[in-house]
Amino acid sequence: VLNGLHSHNISCHAERFNGECSHAEINRLIAILKQHGCRGVVGIGGGKTLDTAKAIGYYQKLPVVVIPTIASTDAPTSALSVIYTEAGEFEEYLIYPKNPDMVVMDTAIIAKAPVRLLVAGMGDALSTWFEAKACFDARATSMAGGQSTAAALSLARLCYDTLLAEGEKARLAAQAGVVTDALERIVEANTYLSGIGFESSGLAGAHAIHNGFTILEECHHLYHGEKVAFGTLAQLVLQNSPMEEIETVLNFCQKVGLPVTLAEMG
Repeated sequence: VLNGLHSHNISCHAERFNGECSHAEINRLIAILKQHGCRGVVGIGGGKTLDTAKAIGYYQKLPVVVIPTIASTDAPTSALSVIYTEAGEFEEYLIYPKNPDMVVMDTAIIAKAPVRLLVAGMGDALSTWFEAKACFDARATSMAGGQSTAAALSLARLCYDTLLAEGEKARLAAQAGVVTDALERIVEANTYLSGIGFESSGLAGAHAIHNGFTILEECHHLYHGEKVAFGTLAQLVLQNSPMEEIETVLNFCQKVGLPVTLAEMG
């Protein structure tokens, strides 16, 4: 990216992310941005890095380009950031008036990332359909501030169907570090279908349970999607879903390697 910008005579400044999407980190980077007179923000990395880039763009009213190097959450496409405390505990959702200006995903890079991150992304995406459906049925206000639509629900459902059809194949491809059709489809499901699906419908039990887990020291080693997958199973039990549905989700989690017991959660 830096070489590409330089080759087009675009001056840029690169700064390493400190690891936590907190107000302190956002303010630190805004100060550097102002010092260099930057007119845009490019976020490269994982969910927290991208959420921080989006926050900087929002506060400074600048365009944001998002370049995920992993497909571990639906953060890249969404118009919100999850803000944590310096200690990594959930603090608040920061909702934006628009989505990132551009999202660029190179699946060759994502295929080389640790497999556990792709699987965690599947865990995050796993909740999309069940939370969207719960919000739709309850006529809850969506993250975007309106009512959920049939179109949003269809994207959320496509996300779930894609996971069941392609998830295991994509995990095997990632283990081999190769790009296959299955991997491409899971990257789309984890990032795009999940991102637009949750935003246009809403979040329910699975993410609320995840937010509670962030306070527990024992769960700090887990990725976002791993906690969300467990929250999805808990939500299915809470809403007394059919046994067949619970078994399908449970089976999927075990096949791709997502935690399904409190012991596995630590």
